[in-house]
Amino acid sequence: MKIAIIGATGFVGSNILKEIAGRNHEVTAIARNPKTSEAQNISWVKADIFNAAELASVLAGNDIVISAYNSGWTNPDLYNDFIAGSRSIQEAVKKSGVKRFIVIGGAGSLFVAPGLQAVDTPDFPKEYYAGASAARDYLNILKEEKELDWAFFSPAFEMHQGITTGRTGKYRLGLDNPVFDDNQRSILSVEDLAVVIADEAETPKHHQVRFTAAY
Repeated sequence: MKIAIIGATGFVGSNILKEIAGRNHEVTAIARNPKTSEAQNISWVKADIFNAAELASVLAGNDIVISAYNSGWTNPDLYNDFIAGSRSIQEAVKKSGVKRFIVIGGAGSLFVAPGLQAVDTPDFPKEYYAGASAARDYLNILKEEKELDWAFFSPAFEMHQGITTGRTGKYRLGLDNPVFDDNQRSILSVEDLAVVIADEAETPKHHQVRFTAAY
């Protein structure tokens, strides 16, 4: 397939790029500061995600668009930039003619009790609140999208560079609630997050819904 990845240099995006390129798909890797690659199936492109027309021209001709866009955890206007950037990407995908759209969001919007999302709990880390609430609010915007065949992925609660499990290729899927292990922990390495997204790209199971995964 031809797959475009937005945010391909980020922590999550770079791992998705590695996994999908390793499966021999033709990848357009989009970033603010593109890298170079010797791999023949990776084409790096610089694009302004806030310019929907320009981005649409880059996305056109792909089978799937995967957005791992993040406006930056140290960005003082993280919330507004994330919402604006995500809206612009969504508009660009529609303009491009690509129908399949997979968005990597946050875990904060997962429901930990009836009517209670993780981001609204007292113990939710304040340093992640702006990004998590932006991803939650964008999910609500995306739920109104009827033209695109979209899917929104919420990572496990524990998905960071400190997880050393690496790539196992194993995971369990969920929808609006976290997937917990026997120790009531929601864990997934970034390498296995990439496996989840690549599997969803190759064999779509989620259509106009949010989903999650963990061990």
